[in-house]
Amino acid sequence: MSGWNLQSGGAQRDSAPQSHQHRDTDGLKMIPLWSVLLAVAVSTTALIYFNQHVPPPSHRRPGWMTSHWIFIYTMVTALASYILLLGYVSRDVRRRGMPVALWMVIVALMPGGIGGVVYFLLRQPIMVRCPNCTTELTAGTHFCPQCRFQMAPVCGQCFRGVQITDVYCQQCGHDLAEDSAPARLRVFSDSN
Repeated sequence: MSGWNLQSGGAQRDSAPQSHQHRDTDGLKMIPLWSVLLAVAVSTTALIYFNQHVPPPSHRRPGWMTSHWIFIYTMVTALASYILLLGYVSRDVRRRGMPVALWMVIVALMPGGIGGVVYFLLRQPIMVRCPNCTTELTAGTHFCPQCRFQMAPVCGQCFRGVQITDVYCQQCGHDLAEDSAPARLRVFSDSN
């Protein structure tokens, strides 16, 4: 999505791409390959180990085999999920500008996945740079506070965020076609 510079009195198109905003939202791509491979290797090893070394219950009641395998697969799934969580945190902590070593130790050493819960509760918002003046802003900011560069589509009357497919503002009912919308947005709304 291209931005608009409102600094000189009128809207001017700025051709600086903002692809960095879209790559931050790729959920599963945030899990690194080393984490996936380690989870597969540890899961396979654990399955083989549990299958060979975890003894069945001494008293064989009906369904003991099913409960035995449920236990094994629950342990393996929990272990693999923990490794994938560590991989996700190792990448996510970097893009949020937080101390990597500290959060990896917290997530890895706190028992029962509590470290992961603490991380998700306390993590910082994702920061992006204004393409016009390179000021660091939180993602989702509509205008840069330093240069008034428009980072996202907004209503020309109430300046609240709107979707690119909206014809009228959901908050104040303003006709968005009256604003100096980018040409690509005008063409899209005219075709509907």
